[in-house]
This record gives sequence, structure tokens and C-alpha cells, in this order.
Amino acid sequence: MTGHEIQESAGDSLYKWSALLVVVIGTFMVMLDSSIVNIAIPKMMNVFGSDLDSVKWILTGYTLTMGAIVPITGFLSDTFGIKKLFIFALAFFTVGSFLCGFAWSTNAMVIFRVIQALGGGAIMPVGMSYIMQIFPISERGKALGFWGIASMAAPAIGPTLGGYIIQYLDWRFIFYVNVPIGVIGVIVASILLRETSLKPFTGNFDFIGFFSSVIGIASLLYVLGEGSTIDWSKIEYPLLLALGCFSILIFIANELTRSDPLLELRVFKIYNFTLSQIISGVTTLALMGGIYVLPLFLQNLRGYTAMEAGIILFPSALASGLMMPISGALFDKFGAKVVTIPGLLIVAFATYKMSLFNLSTPRTTITMVAALRGLGLGFSMMPVNTSGMNAVPRHLYGKATALSTTVRSIVSAVAITFMSTMISNKSSYNYARLAEQITPFNQTSTSVIKALQGIYMKAGLSQGNAQGSALSTLGNVVYGQAYLDAINYTIGLTVFAVVIATFLVLLMRKNEKPKTTDPGKNLNKEAVSDGSNVGVASVVE
Repeated sequence: MTGHEIQESAGDSLYKWSALLVVVIGTFMVMLDSSIVNIAIPKMMNVFGSDLDSVKWILTGYTLTMGAIVPITGFLSDTFGIKKLFIFALAFFTVGSFLCGFAWSTNAMVIFRVIQALGGGAIMPVGMSYIMQIFPISERGKALGFWGIASMAAPAIGPTLGGYIIQYLDWRFIFYVNVPIGVIGVIVASILLRETSLKPFTGNFDFIGFFSSVIGIASLLYVLGEGSTIDWSKIEYPLLLALGCFSILIFIANELTRSDPLLELRVFKIYNFTLSQIISGVTTLALMGGIYVLPLFLQNLRGYTAMEAGIILFPSALASGLMMPISGALFDKFGAKVVTIPGLLIVAFATYKMSLFNLSTPRTTITMVAALRGLGLGFSMMPVNTSGMNAVPRHLYGKATALSTTVRSIVSAVAITFMSTMISNKSSYNYARLAEQITPFNQTSTSVIKALQGIYMKAGLSQGNAQGSALSTLGNVVYGQAYLDAINYTIGLTVFAVVIATFLVLLMRKNEKPKTTDPGKNLNKEAVSDGSNVGVASVVE
């Protein structure tokens, strides 16, 4: 059965939306697990008796494995079928989650997390590719909007759910919670999902592309994952960075010279697809302002627990989740620009208001601004991606989604590194500027120190100890202000990223309806659905 026949036979709405639900559940499990485990790291350190350098591999091993497995998903889905690969990935993720719950040491946990990531890394690109297969272009916006709920809501729900489990239940339930859902998902997927067309394997596997992509992506993600804490005096980091860049160059050269590459980089010749990747990369920087920076402000400066911070941010995830299907339906009717530009303008406004947060900003204000920002993201994120994927010929869906997911993983790592580096450098600079004003000649600082010293002396401290405690308290206050200014400055920078993305959206072309062709045939004149005259032959040859 060809891909086109499957799309035609999938006209039954009940089947399409039921299959979408299965894919959404699998995607939600993976995204939730990525955020929920972070909360349990201190608990694992105590249980396993490990230091931070050892236990961080529980996160690092998972991230590196997910990034390395994505490029091969296009080949696997073409060779074995999307249904088989999705079921295998979901089963592997479920088994890995079960084993993680039984882990008895840090090393065991790292190994089981790698097993978990082997399945988790394939679920997102395979799930998106399946949605592209079964839904016609006229319904893809709404379908991908529902699918996008998982990617937007899970990171906000993770800290709340993780905090509750750790506080009231056994911490191992953060892994066990995946098991019953995964088992049900595997059974339902086996019964419900339909197989896609297969591409016969000729034995000409792209080994050079596979190994160069694994080495390159894993090396770069490891270095980028160290962020602002990286110590360039250690020879391992420059070597890994050089190895990663060299491997990526080999990978690019190899993929562009093969007739059947692991990742089809020539898909970047499609105008709307390439522009959508650029816009998504720019908006990812703004997205990290809420996912990465705002929790730092809430926990490190305002003193909220991870669970409390998750509750504050939950309305933001709820707003994004509610808006994504709506934005998808509007995209199907009006196109990407009409939906995305207002959403980005809302994100820019809300992000600017976020950059004005201080230590006395009411909790309700933080929640409302974050929710407004989530609403804007719900409108702006998925229409651009859908428009880009709609421009891709049907027989390249698998490799295009793998390529898109790979780019998103690297860009997310770069964005987090950029954010953490900016906050670290700016806070050090701000602290130096503020601390130099604390001198015996500054009446304000002298008065504050004397007042604090008097309070500590009344509490029973000697004059010398009271003075030391007063200086330490003032130093903490100064550092807190320097850190707050650095966070506000970094969030403010993301406003410019949103503005750039808004102008880039104006450059997108209206997709034309592609001709109905058999994706199994090597056609020379199939129109690329972005309005350009580039034929499929020029894309894949």
C-alpha cells in the first residue's frame, strides 16, 4: 500500500484522530520525562551517595542519546515502517522507564536512561511523520496543533508533578508512572495504527553519515550542555568541540554526495522548509526565556520550590495547550502569517513585561504575564512548522522530520548555553559594579551596615561577628540584585529575537497544493509546494 493510498483510506475521522491521540500520548510521555527527572536529581544524589559530577550523567546521557538517535529515524521509518518503529520506540521507552525505577546505583541509572532515550529520541520525529502521512494538508494545522500540546504543556507540568511525587510519594514513581501508560500505548498502537509504505533496503547503508552524525551531535551537545560552567583550561572541551565540528563537516559533505543519504540535507533547497527552521530557531531563544530563565528567577531569587514554581507557570502551559489546536485550525483556513504574526507580537509584549520583574512583583502578575506569553507562543509556534512541513514532498516526510528534530535539539542546546552564559557573565559584571560602591565613603552603605550590625548585636552576636554578618548580608543583597539585573537583561534580549522572527514570517510564501503522485516513484517534475519551481529531482539528486 502506498503512502497516498494510506492517506486516502484514512479518511475516517475516528481513525485519524484516534491515531493522533496515541501519538500525542507517546510524545507527552517523552517530553514530561525530560523535565520531571531534573527535580529528582538532589534526591538521587542522596540515595546513591553520588556527587553532582557523577549524577549529571543521568541527564547528559539521556540528552546525548536522544540527539544521536534522531538522524537515523528517517532511514528506519522508510525501511521498517512508521508503525513498527513507533511501537518499538514506545516499548523501548517504557522498558527503560521500568528499569530506571529499579536502578540501584548511579551507573545503573545512567545505563537505563540511555535505554530509555533510545526509544524516546525516535518517538517525536516518527510521531510527527505519521501525522503528516495520515492527515491531508487541509487538516494538518489542527492535527499538529493538538500534537504540539505535548511539547508545550509537558515542560511546565513536569516540575509540579515531580515535586508532588518527591514530596508525598516514592521518587521512583517519576519513572513508574510511564509504565502503565506506555503498555496501554503499545497495545493500542499495535491494534489501531496502520502501516505506511516501505522502501526496500538495498544494503547500501550510510555508515559514514551515521557515525559522523552520532560523534558530531553527541560531542557538540555535550560541550554545549556544560554551558557557562565549562572550563576551557581542560583539554577535553576544546578537543570535543573540534571533533564535533570536524565530524559535522564530514557528515555534511557525505550527505550531499550520496544518492541515498541518512539525512536528506537537500531538503533545505525548499524555501518554506528552510525559512521555517530559521524562524523556529530564533523563536526557540525566546521560548527558553520562559522554560529556562523564569524558573531561575522564581526559585533562586523569589525562593519558591520547584513545585510552587511549576504551579505558577502551569497557566502558561495551559494557555499554550488551548491555543495550539485553535491556531492550527486558523492556519488551515487563513495560512501561517495571519496566525503567527499576532502571536509573536503578543510574545514580544509579554517578554518585555517579564524583563521588568523584580523581587516585589506580585505572584499573580507573574502568572498573568507568563500566561499571556504562553497564549502568544501557542499561536506562533506550530503554524510556522506546519507550513514548512507542508512544503516537503510526501516521500521525504520521514527524513524531513528527522532533520527538523535534529536542528531543534542543537538549537535548544545553543539557546540554553547562550542564556546561561549571558546570565553568568552579566551577573559577575553587575556585582562588580555594585560592590565597588560599598566603601567607607558611601553614607548609604555605611548606614545600612551599621543598622544590620545593630540588629545582629541585639540578637546576641559580638561586635566583630555582627559586623561580619552585616557585610555578608549586604553582599548577598548586592549579588541578588546583580543576578536579577542579569536575568532581566537576558530576557530583554529575547525580545529582539521575537522581532526578528516576526519579520522573517513576512518572507514566507503561500504553499500551493501539491500534485497527487505516487511517492514510491522517482518523478522528475513533481512540484515543490512552496510556490517555487524547484522539482523533487533537484531536491534529492
